[in-house]
Amino acid sequence: MRAAVITLAGVAPAHAEHPDPAPAPGRTVVRVEAAPIAPLDLLAASGTSYFGVPATPYVPGVQGVGRTPDGTPVWFSTDAGMRPGDGSLAELCSVADGDLVPLPDGVTPVQAAALGLSAVAAWVILTDSARLAAGERVLVLGAGGIVGQVAVQAARVLGASRVVGAARSAAARARADDDEPAALAARLRDALGGEADVVVDPLCGVPGTAGALALAPGGRLVNLGSEAGPTLAVDSASIRARHAAVLGYTNNALSPAQRRTALEAVLGHAAAGRIIVGHHECPLDDVTAAWERQAARSGTRQVVRIAAGR
Repeated sequence: MRAAVITLAGVAPAHAEHPDPAPAPGRTVVRVEAAPIAPLDLLAASGTSYFGVPATPYVPGVQGVGRTPDGTPVWFSTDAGMRPGDGSLAELCSVADGDLVPLPDGVTPVQAAALGLSAVAAWVILTDSARLAAGERVLVLGAGGIVGQVAVQAARVLGASRVVGAARSAAARARADDDEPAALAARLRDALGGEADVVVDPLCGVPGTAGALALAPGGRLVNLGSEAGPTLAVDSASIRARHAAVLGYTNNALSPAQRRTALEAVLGHAAAGRIIVGHHECPLDDVTAAWERQAARSGTRQVVRIAAGR
C-alpha cells in the first residue's frame, strides 16, 4: 500500500510503499480516506517525548477517517508513535474495534479529520472539566489554533454569554514577550466586559498567568499545553480569594466511550454548520511538505487526502 513512512525519529515522513496491515481478532482494517497531521503526531515522531523513541520504520497518524469493509464511514484513533504499530497516514489501517466511531450524515471525511481529537479536547474541557454553564463568560487563549477555534464556537453553542478569543501572530508574540501578566489580565477583562468564568489555556506562560488573574470568583482555568512557557506564575492568595480552580487536561485520560460521546457531539454540530475549523487539504504524495507546514504551527490543520484504492 501507499503510505507516509518515518524511517528515523525526528525526520519528516516520506511517501513510500509499505506492507498492508494483516487481519487480526478484535481489529478492523479501514480503507483510509483522510488523515490529519496532529501535534501529537509531531511529538510522538520527534523521539524526544515521554513516549520514548518510536520503533521505525512506521506509519504515523494518531487519527483518521475512512470506511470499514462493509462501507460504513468512520473516524478512528491509533497509538502510532506512542506504541509499536502503524497509523492512519496510509491507504489501509488496522484499528481496534473499540476505537471506531461512525460518522453522522452531512460531515465530509476531510471535515471530520480536521476536527478530530483537537475538537474532542475543546468540547470536553468546556463540558466536563470546566463545567461551563449557560450565561458564563469564556476566555479562549490561543484561539487561532484548532483547539481554540473549536472552543470559541463550542462555547457559543453551549450558551456562554460572552466569548473572547485571544490570539497573536509569531511576530506579535515576539513584541509582547515582556508583557506584564497583570496588565494583560486587565486588557482581557476589558474585552470580556468583566471577569472570566472559564479560561481555556493551551499556552501557559505569560498568557496563561494573565488568564488566571482574570478569573472571576469560582472561575476555572483549564490548561492543556505550554506553547508560551512551562509555568503559571500565580500567587496563592489570588486563587484562594476567588475560590478559583486551575485544572489540567489531556485526551489520554479519556475512555473510548468518553471520546466517542464528545466526538459525536462535535460532529453533529459540524454537520449543522455550527463548528468549522481552518484546514488545508493535500495529497498523500505531498505528505513531507504537509508535515513541515504543520510543524510551523500556522493554525491551519494539514489534512492528507488518501484516495480509496490504487
